[in-house]
Amino acid sequence: MLLTGTHPRTLDDKKRLTLPKRVREQVGEATQLFVTPGADQSLWIYSQAELERLSARLDDAPATDAQARVFRRLFFAQMEAVDLDRNGRILIPDRLVQFAGLEHEVVLLGVHDHLEVWDSGRWNTYYEQHSPEFDKVAEQAFRAH
Repeated sequence: MLLTGTHPRTLDDKKRLTLPKRVREQVGEATQLFVTPGADQSLWIYSQAELERLSARLDDAPATDAQARVFRRLFFAQMEAVDLDRNGRILIPDRLVQFAGLEHEVVLLGVHDHLEVWDSGRWNTYYEQHSPEFDKVAEQAFRAH
């Protein structure tokens, strides 16, 4: 699955997030998604298929790898399964809304194999800070592989 795009959204009073039609098409027939705290105080959202792929990669780390154990525990223990309703909405649990500091205005990002939800103000700050470094970061990212 290839998830892409930047989608300004709003959370309703019940903390529901409506996925744009294009994102729903990218997600396919999924009726359930998985939300977990992510890096940089964002939320990460996975489909079951992508979560299983990620889990398989995490299983490659040896049981003796302390950092991998910590990540697995924190990642999966804080994850919540959420239903995607017929209107394309998911209910973001309160504790995850609080973790990410989400207010009314949010940004939904497609980041290859998962979606990210950011507070709109925090995303704008992050983007302004990091977008000038894009060329340098791209060189380093491709050099690493």
